[in-house]
Amino acid sequence: MNHSKVTLQTPALTHEKSLKTLVENRTVYSLNNCELNLFETYEQSIKVPLKFNDLVVTSMLRGKKVMHLFEDPEFEYLPGETVIIPSNVEMKIDFPEATQHNPTQCLALAIDQFKIKETLDFLNERYPKEGQKHFWKLDYENYFFYNNLELASTINKLIKECMSTSITKDALADLTLQELLVRIIQSQTVKAINNHLLIDSNNPITIVVEYIRQNIQNTISLKELSDKACMSTTSFYRYFKRELGMSPIEFILNEKIKFAKNLLNNPRINISEVSYSTGFEDANYFIRVFKKYEGVTPKQYQLMNVNG
Repeated sequence: MNHSKVTLQTPALTHEKSLKTLVENRTVYSLNNCELNLFETYEQSIKVPLKFNDLVVTSMLRGKKVMHLFEDPEFEYLPGETVIIPSNVEMKIDFPEATQHNPTQCLALAIDQFKIKETLDFLNERYPKEGQKHFWKLDYENYFFYNNLELASTINKLIKECMSTSITKDALADLTLQELLVRIIQSQTVKAINNHLLIDSNNPITIVVEYIRQNIQNTISLKELSDKACMSTTSFYRYFKRELGMSPIEFILNEKIKFAKNLLNNPRINISEVSYSTGFEDANYFIRVFKKYEGVTPKQYQLMNVNG
């Protein structure tokens, strides 16, 4: 299990007798401002083209695909991962492993352009970002990311709303669409930070992240971070959570675990040394946190890497 990738609940597959095709068999649920498409493929195929008129949020549910998108190198697409694709962009898809017994299943949520604009305008008006040139917006160059818990539960909620027969489903789906766009932008910000692409030195987030990384071996307090960002503790906490979708403490723990994983690549280092070097006073606490995030103990992780 990898803490950094959360898989979605999988809707039931189409009954064999109801399949219209074995390649990208499509089931559609249409709402006022979005359309949920479920695609299933039951045989190996290559370069299957697909294009939508609206922005599409796609997430893998089962199996494996290989995506060809823009002019970028092809990449594997697996459950727990999400890709956003602008309107009228053609993707080409390979299904290297699809069979009757091992189908792929993927969702594609097409969202009305007006709904996206309305949501971003609302966010920029009501919850403006710090600084002159910072706005809530989707980053189409940062189109592939792992689902975190919040993003996965929002997509799960949206699938449920789209498939529901309730008379209020459009209203509930609209609220969830707003939440989904917020979660996607937060995920893109986190990915930009992880890939060291957030380089605006005046952005409080950049300053704080830099400080956390430089002091990863120490205990870092919320007060230190809010001072760095020149904000009150309360304002800073709210600001950080809004930008990244996680609290400063969660972010620090994520960074400490990442740092610990690097150290554990050395087969000779012992666990208490790693614990101390990542700023955990108590090795037992470090082991518990590591296991919660990675699904294995630090020792198991170290052995897997040595043997792998």
